[in-house]
Amino acid sequence: MAGIPFKRIRERAAKRKGGDKILASLLPKKPDRKAVAKLADDRVLSEMACRVFSAGFVWSVIDQKWPGFEEAFLGFNPKRLLFQPAEFWEKLASDKRIVRNPQKIRSVQENARFVTEIAAEHGSFGKFLAAWPEDDQVGLLDVLAKRGSRLGGWSGQYLLRFLGWDAFVLSGDVLLCLRDAGVPLSATATSKKDLKAAQTQLNAWKKESGLPMTHISRICALSIGENHDVARLKEIMQP
Repeated sequence: MAGIPFKRIRERAAKRKGGDKILASLLPKKPDRKAVAKLADDRVLSEMACRVFSAGFVWSVIDQKWPGFEEAFLGFNPKRLLFQPAEFWEKLASDKRIVRNPQKIRSVQENARFVTEIAAEHGSFGKFLAAWPEDDQVGLLDVLAKRGSRLGGWSGQYLLRFLGWDAFVLSGDVLLCLRDAGVPLSATATSKKDLKAAQTQLNAWKKESGLPMTHISRICALSIGENHDVARLKEIMQP
């Protein structure tokens, strides 16, 4: 584990952005575990689909088309979708309301089953997420990757962030920050060993600072790499 205190990283980020107040304005809202527990299963499946379709695509295009996605996929009601015949899914491959990617369309069906199974085991998918230990995001990502469809890698990390779970996102700048602090990560930083090393350091910084993981992750990203304009950052930054 690295010996650099998080206080130094936060000071560096604040200096780069023009002060503590400006840095604070660039941080996402604090996660609310109670709100996560109340998430409806259809909203969880909707976000899963959004992350899957956004992967490797221009996010703004997906956002603009999302009302069409909601209509085409029946409001992402998991149980309703699982009752649809094969013809329903086949027609979606030519539905102009959505991005017509057969593999990603199939993932919605598979994730509807995933959400339904988890809800049956825990009461709802939101309750499952809210009960998961905050210091073990790696374990949660493993569940998403193994039991879900196309929810590995960044898709899983962004899914947790967008659902309001207190998640880190190992973007290029966050990885750069971790490496700069001395955390031994491979070139790709995608193995379970790398993820655990990153988690260990981020957990330590969270304990030291008392900040939520979402803030730790964002401050790391803002502390190093290309120093983007603040106004532009506010336009493009995700939750």
